[in-house]
Amino acid sequence: MKQLCNILAAGAVLVLAAVAAPAIATPASGQTTEMLGKGIYSPMDINAGNDRSTDKDDKWDVKLMTKDVSDVYNVRNTFTVGGESGWHTHPGPSLITVTAGEITVYEGDGLCQPTVYRAGDGSLDLGSGHLHNIKNEGSVAAVTVVTQIVPHDAPRRIDAAAPNNCNF
Repeated sequence: MKQLCNILAAGAVLVLAAVAAPAIATPASGQTTEMLGKGIYSPMDINAGNDRSTDKDDKWDVKLMTKDVSDVYNVRNTFTVGGESGWHTHPGPSLITVTAGEITVYEGDGLCQPTVYRAGDGSLDLGSGHLHNIKNEGSVAAVTVVTQIVPHDAPRRIDAAAPNNCNF
C-alpha cells in the first residue's frame, strides 16, 4: 500500500510539473509571424571576404561554419503598438532587420537595459540560450525580417520565463 501511495504521489508531481511548466513562459502578444521561407543546408564552411582584390584594406571578412545540417528560416514579424515577442531564445543565431517602425530589445542577461532599433537597423541575436524580449514601444506598427540559422529539425523558437533581473 505504501508503495502504491509513493507511485501515486510521484505521478501527481509529474502531472503538476507538466501542467505548470507552460504557465511560466511569457508568450507573445500583439505579434504575428509570417514564414517567408525555409531552406535546409548541408554543413557549411564559409570564409569570404579575404580576397585582397576586392578588400584592399583587409577590413571585411565573414566566417560561418556548421558541423551538421541546418535549417535557415526567413520570417517577417509584425508588432502592433504595445506588442511584444515574450521572453524566448533560439537554438542558433538570428539576424534581425527592422523594416518599419522601431523595436526595443531587452536582453535577459546583465542589467536588462533596453536597446532601440529603428527602420534600417540590424540586430544580432546569438541564440543558444540567450534570452530576449522584443517590444514595440513606439507609436506605429513595427516590422522585422529575420534570418535564423538553427540545427536541422530543432524548434525555431523556445519560449522562456522572464528572467529575475527584468522587472516589468
